[in-house]
Amino acid sequence: MTPTDLVDLAAAQGVRVMALTDHDTLEGLQEARAAVARHAGMRLIPGVELSCDVPGTEVHMLGLFVDPEHQPLLTSLEHMRRTRVTRGERIVEALRGLGAPIEWSRVREIAGEASIGRPHIAAALIEAGHVANIDEAFAKYLGRNSPAYVERERLEPEAAIALVRDAGGLAVFAHPPFTDGYEARAESMAAAGLWGIECYYRFYTPETVTTLNGLAARLGLAASGGSDYHGAGRDNEVLPGRFEFPEQAAEAFLEAANAAGARVPEAAR
Repeated sequence: MTPTDLVDLAAAQGVRVMALTDHDTLEGLQEARAAVARHAGMRLIPGVELSCDVPGTEVHMLGLFVDPEHQPLLTSLEHMRRTRVTRGERIVEALRGLGAPIEWSRVREIAGEASIGRPHIAAALIEAGHVANIDEAFAKYLGRNSPAYVERERLEPEAAIALVRDAGGLAVFAHPPFTDGYEARAESMAAAGLWGIECYYRFYTPETVTTLNGLAARLGLAASGGSDYHGAGRDNEVLPGRFEFPEQAAEAFLEAANAAGARVPEAAR
């Protein structure tokens, strides 16, 4: 989806605090800001999502409230996007060897201006008739430990935290249960300057929410929430605003960001 389409969808769902956190790019923010300006009472948090590899698993890190013009961050993101291209080419080559050929040129067409990722390759696989949907593409070919999976250049969580903080942002551990041994990871990252943890998410059970809020309180971390909406049509996607994130928790999140010195944007008028 374009940034404008995404903002309009979120606004229609009643979202009033939205973070745009594309993987490895901030290039959608200018358009998103213009779109948010048309929705009174809505505010846009500038952000980015960084994939961090750790032995045997991975950590997704959100950089919220970052300065979108911070040159060291922009340089790092540009490098990460280049490594995505190299990785994507290697995945396409592996798929050809597995009897599921797709054209790299088609993957690039599907991605358009976006940072190239496995969902774009999955879309090409669906189009070519090799799989029925994105979930099958990841299970059969693209997921970690699947035959066409290719490791990407590693960004350690501590380095990601430092990158976000240097850009004036706040680092948040996204969807921790996706990471093996997430409690220990959260503890080590908290020592390295992690600011928050995603305690509210699209399909958390009440028990998971309670557990994560307890972990956040123990480590002195702020509690964030997000739909992680990708617009990719996967079965487990939830529209923005259609997950449990209590208004009181959202207000506490913004208050904590203010207290941490973040530039919390004003609501559109």
